[in-house]
Amino acid sequence: MNILERIRGGGDRAVVAETPREPEPWVEISESVSRLCSFDAGGVSVKLVQDSRPIHDKMIDSFLNKFFPSGYPYSVNEGYLTYTKFRALQHFSSAMLHVLSTQSLLFAAGLRPTPAQATAVSWILKDGMQHAGKLICSGMGARMDSEPKSWRILADVLYDFGTALEVISPLCPQLFLEVAGFGNFAKGMAVVAARATRLPIYSSFAKEGNLSDLFAKGEAISTLFNVMGIGAGIGLASTVCSTTQGKLIAGPLLSVVHIYGVVQEMRATPVNTLNPQRTAMIVADFTKSGKVSSPAELRYREDLLFPNRLIEEAGSVKIGQPVRRVFSPQCVEQLKATFSKEKFLLSRKGNSAYMVLEQSATGEDALRGWLVAAFASEMEKSGVGSGDTVLNEAYQRMESVFPMFVADVRSRGWYTDQFLDGNRSRIAYAKSQ
Repeated sequence: MNILERIRGGGDRAVVAETPREPEPWVEISESVSRLCSFDAGGVSVKLVQDSRPIHDKMIDSFLNKFFPSGYPYSVNEGYLTYTKFRALQHFSSAMLHVLSTQSLLFAAGLRPTPAQATAVSWILKDGMQHAGKLICSGMGARMDSEPKSWRILADVLYDFGTALEVISPLCPQLFLEVAGFGNFAKGMAVVAARATRLPIYSSFAKEGNLSDLFAKGEAISTLFNVMGIGAGIGLASTVCSTTQGKLIAGPLLSVVHIYGVVQEMRATPVNTLNPQRTAMIVADFTKSGKVSSPAELRYREDLLFPNRLIEEAGSVKIGQPVRRVFSPQCVEQLKATFSKEKFLLSRKGNSAYMVLEQSATGEDALRGWLVAAFASEMEKSGVGSGDTVLNEAYQRMESVFPMFVADVRSRGWYTDQFLDGNRSRIAYAKSQ
């Protein structure tokens, strides 16, 4: 019997056809809900898997899914939980302040609103001078890119200043328009600064390309605690803060809590872009210990009040001064010859170094210049030379260590493709005809 006959079913023994194996069941997990799925004759069978966890574990898991990015804590960088806790405190206290200030404004205008009316009318008051404040502050975007944490704190200080003017407005009802207008002007600037710095701050926590998820969950937390703060504010406005005197007592206390919250938020934020302060701190740590600090290690050492302070261990570099003010024509030609392959000019004067970057300079170029300045300062202190005489030797030393140094900088999580120096001066050489 040949093979064809066997296939057709002939022969002395029937061939039993194999029955296809059914796919094994599987479990699908979505939003912490597990479902047991399997194929049956009628299609797909889905059964909800019984969750035997305690109720409090279920509630915590549900909260994390709604207010924290998927995969938390492994999908975010270090410090996100601390940032989130103080962000909640900031929004809660800010919302309470907002209710009290709006009620005060309406009192100053001669109205006697209920706390609930105060929250509704608050939207109407956001016009006029507030828009002017937004327009003025919008021209400072480059500085906000360079120092997002300092500008975020300044935004809340401005917001509380505007709120304070609104709270005291019943004390001078004849100046209602001026006081309310100036308060909204400050709030307008605060709104622009807060929104402009939101993206770089969220970006510092993104670990797995999950920026949108981070943004959505962060806004969910803000909304939740704003609503809670409004409720608490209505309670205050109806009781102890129903008078101007009560608001003058509660307002400063809430403002202190508000500013404390945002300062702790920003201190917990590990921004990984290079600006003058962070670059100087990286170089200072490297020259002292031979190690490069990560964004998480530097975050609590950043000076958020005076970000432009000079760091002596990094050469006391002053960056972005106009060339015409710091260099003479002869000095410019000499420096161009010394740093012919670089995108910066660097000169030492007294205890400080002045550096000007070219328009196309990156974070790596800034790191190179800062290393030269740090090595030159170190040589001056050891008596090797002074002024620009040590620059050549410092430059050679930088060249020898830079490949290893910049590799460490990148491996520690720093972004070196850009250098964010705000609106400081840069140079571009005109092409010869």
